[in-house]
This record gives sequence, C-alpha cells and structure tokens, in this order.
Amino acid sequence: MTQTSTDLVVAGDKREGLSSRVSSLALASLPAQTQTLLLRMFADPYLLEKEQRTELVAELRACVSKYPQVSELRVLLGMALCVNFDPQAAIEELRESIRLAPNSFIAQLKMGELWMRLRAMDKAEEHTRTAALLAQNLPQADLARKQAATIRTMKREGIERGGYKSPWTAPISFIRRLWTRQSSQAIVTADLQ
Repeated sequence: MTQTSTDLVVAGDKREGLSSRVSSLALASLPAQTQTLLLRMFADPYLLEKEQRTELVAELRACVSKYPQVSELRVLLGMALCVNFDPQAAIEELRESIRLAPNSFIAQLKMGELWMRLRAMDKAEEHTRTAALLAQNLPQADLARKQAATIRTMKREGIERGGYKSPWTAPISFIRRLWTRQSSQAIVTADLQ
C-alpha cells in the first residue's frame, strides 16, 4: 500500500502534535518549586541564591534524564547552567538541544546569546542569524534583531574574546618594535666601530 503526500502531511501533523504534547508533559512534570525558580530566573537571575541555582540545575537535570529527547528542557537547563556560572556545561546542553531540534528558534537564540556573552562573536552571529531566519512572529524577530544589533556593536567596539583592546595598543606596540629595532641597530653599529 502506498502513501500519498496527503497521508504523509497528516502523519507529520500527528508527529508534530505528539512532540508538542511530550514537551508540554515534560514541562508540566517539573515540581512547583522548580517552576517558581524558573519564573524567578526569567524575571531576574540575580535574585537566585547559590543554593537555589544549584537546586534548579539538579531538578532540570533530573527532568532531562527522564525526557532526554525534549529540546526545550535542554534549553532551560542550558540557561540555568549559565545562571549557575557553568558555561561549558551550558554549551553542551544547548548544542544537544540544537541537534535534537535544529529549527528551534529559542535554542539557536540562546546559543547565540551564550557565545555573545563568552565574546565568541562569529559563533554568536551565526546562531543569532539562524534564529532570525527561524523567527515565526514579530516578538521573536525583534529579539533576534536586538541581539544581532548588540553583537554588531560589540564587534565594532572590538569587544571579543581576549578582552578589551585599548585604542593605544597598536601605536604603543609599533613604537616598541621600532625602539627595539633601533636599539639592535645601535648595538650592531657599536660592535662594528
């Protein structure tokens, strides 16, 4: 028996519906206190105490281990890991989230934001551009646009990995090289006389 394209579309819709139900179930399975900590993290991450951040990460890790294929949970865990000052683990979770759902706006946007905060501007720009292309409404497009503008400003101001570079860095290093060269020529000249 052959499947028509209409049958495949209906099957795809059922799979999409099932995926969103699993995501909703996974998010609803979070304990009420964890949901409260998530809301507090979204409102202002600086309000969370160290113990609360640790608890939030532990609860989200448990939920991710229970539902390993839910990309949205990995995004939440990645965000919580960032708030808990563990960027390497956050990168891994967001990377896995993107692997599971390459067309996830929020996964791409948050990965771009993390790279931006780590001052890896080319990677930040790449993920933010992908997020902008995946935006499905005006608020999403606006978030991606603002993040891209911040990245462009940071690149223009020279704020990339390696720290701030003073506008005097280039002239001073040039003068230092020139002075070193002149000093070595003076020594050679003195040796020849």
